[in-house]
Amino acid sequence: MTSIVIIPARFDSTRFPGKPLCPLRGIPIIQHVYENSKRARKADGVIVATDSEPILERVISFGGKAFMTDKGHRTGTDRIAEVAASLDVDIVVNVQGDEPLIRPEMIDDVIDILEDQRASMGSLIKRIDDPHEILNPNVVKVVFDREMFALYFSRSPIPFLRDEWKNILEIQNLKSKIQNSNEAIPNFYKHIGIYSYRREVLLSLAGLDQTELEQKEKLEQLRALEHGLRIKLKETFFETYGVDTPEDLERLEKCLSTSS
Repeated sequence: MTSIVIIPARFDSTRFPGKPLCPLRGIPIIQHVYENSKRARKADGVIVATDSEPILERVISFGGKAFMTDKGHRTGTDRIAEVAASLDVDIVVNVQGDEPLIRPEMIDDVIDILEDQRASMGSLIKRIDDPHEILNPNVVKVVFDREMFALYFSRSPIPFLRDEWKNILEIQNLKSKIQNSNEAIPNFYKHIGIYSYRREVLLSLAGLDQTELEQKEKLEQLRALEHGLRIKLKETFFETYGVDTPEDLERLEKCLSTSS
């Protein structure tokens, strides 16, 4: 199977305009994402899908490949689908343009998932180690069946621990309860937002209207589940660090400086 990584990179981010071009350790974020993606053994190429001439020019300047796409796309999925429509590949991997520490092993893992012919899409999950993340709506939780196919994604804590959580206050006290009693954190898993798609699935999905659950949770992957597509998951032990705001970039810069 042939596979390609496509990185959606939009200039006009609401919270952080021009984010892909901002430097991290002296190198633009988009270049970190691109070069890490190039190290994946199972990807046959990497392309940046952008709506911005400056991003296009910057990618070309460091030797990368980039395509200009329509500025009117609602989502990154729509943006990468525009590029994928012109490519003759079996698998498309969506790597977010604000994940400068993406690991090539993670890309290889989502490509491998689609060796299971029952899977329309592949993605990764990680066990939650910090109880604060269970309650954080920006951390997407996921539940799955015994064969690792996703059942549901939510910004809420799922599964709901009925016997332990009698009311909302007990959920909110989870972090302090664990810290004070040295109890183990219950098994919760967060979704890591990297996807592999069969090309025809990606093109079909991008052509569908947003669904009710997708609109309520603001999670694109729910569109796939609501239309009966099967998303197979694999656990990863790698952490990712997305950059959504200038403060995120500043924290990541300090973290890298401390660890180097």
